[in-house]
Amino acid sequence: MLGFLFGLNARLGRLHFFLATIALAVVMTAICFAIAMAVFHDTSPALIRPEDLLKNRAVIAAMVLFGFATFMLQSMRIRDIGWDPVCVVPAWIALMVVDHVVAGRFPAWAIGGEHQGTAVGALVNLVLILALTFWPSAGSEGSFANPFQSRTQAAPPSLTNERLARVSQGAQRPTWS
Repeated sequence: MLGFLFGLNARLGRLHFFLATIALAVVMTAICFAIAMAVFHDTSPALIRPEDLLKNRAVIAAMVLFGFATFMLQSMRIRDIGWDPVCVVPAWIALMVVDHVVAGRFPAWAIGGEHQGTAVGALVNLVLILALTFWPSAGSEGSFANPFQSRTQAAPPSLTNERLARVSQGAQRPTWS
């Protein structure tokens, strides 16, 4: 039940993913403006250091909220595509960690002066975001709506309908000789 409530076992189509991502960006922008207005109201902007902002509980709560919401949306979309988020998300995170380490170790390969990532990491992120946004759902390829039912356990719909029609009419089984 909690899996469906938090969206970790649910599926999200392309359009809903796109609109939910835009809505999340608008909400997080409003939250950031609200936090900035509260901080600037209490102190002078010249006296604020970035280190002090990261210790603010509202900023930490906003980061956790945004991270969880993004993770939830991406997991729902990955599951809708037909991939397993338990495999895809850790592989994505591991690749980004390795990319960050490589960018720090070899500054010539880094994209910017801050040494946060390489062109390979940026390309992987671009491809995965485009795949989440534009890759068709697995539902269009004949998958089933029940996320707990594997594809190997389910019978194709046409065979199931033929079998039900044959059994309901009392017909004999076909012989394959």
